[in-house]
Amino acid sequence: MIKAKKSLGQNFLIDQNIIKKISKIISIKDKIILEIGPGTGNLTSEILINKPKKVYVVEKDENLVLHLKKKFGSNLDIINKDVLKFDEQLLTSEKLNVFGNLPYNISTEILCKWILNLTSNDCWFENLILMFQKEVAERIISKFNSKNYGRLSIISNWKLDIKKIYDIKPSCFYPKPKVQSSVLIFSPKSNYFQIKDPKNLEKLTRTFFNHRRKMIKKPFNQIFNGNLDIAKKYNLDLNLRPQNLNFETYYKLTQELENLGS
Repeated sequence: MIKAKKSLGQNFLIDQNIIKKISKIISIKDKIILEIGPGTGNLTSEILINKPKKVYVVEKDENLVLHLKKKFGSNLDIINKDVLKFDEQLLTSEKLNVFGNLPYNISTEILCKWILNLTSNDCWFENLILMFQKEVAERIISKFNSKNYGRLSIISNWKLDIKKIYDIKPSCFYPKPKVQSSVLIFSPKSNYFQIKDPKNLEKLTRTFFNHRRKMIKKPFNQIFNGNLDIAKKYNLDLNLRPQNLNFETYYKLTQELENLGS
């Protein structure tokens, strides 16, 4: 058995029932599939059984790339790169369906990279079916006024509809992680708040949530130079804490930030 590398956050999915369930979340037939971190190729095998049009995999570990080449031959297009430095949109002009058992140590970085690069109205993927550490998944799907609500929730829900599919026990992986995992599916929204540069949303939420236990008055004044007209426009109580503002408020405030700069 191939040894997992802790430095790369590798935990290989080995439970065949879970693998089959994940491959059935969407219809794969005749679709173009991108798998991130295929590991030993257990999910990849099941994806290929479902007759996709084409399968790309992105794998950073050179030993695993050699293993995948031996196992699948010409059935896969294997890309030996770091997903954080790779532009998925260069693969094809057709929409991708993405599967990923994301390394815990960079899972949020990967997700934010994809979301913050969605600068056009035409999204490059049809669905993202991704595994996260359960705690991270809870942060992604959290709503305002909850303890897990924060920057990740707001950024993730801007352009994407998100649904939790199920949790996965540590025993379904090798080596066993110390925590549970969750599978989420992300699909592009048809209607969303128009933001010119998503990095402005990232900047605004970072400024607000740097002090999540404190009132929003200080970060608001920092971003908007004390312009209380904006607070009045949205009936904003500056004595609230960052987690008390809903998604919509953060998207509207980002639009106001961009209007100030235009």
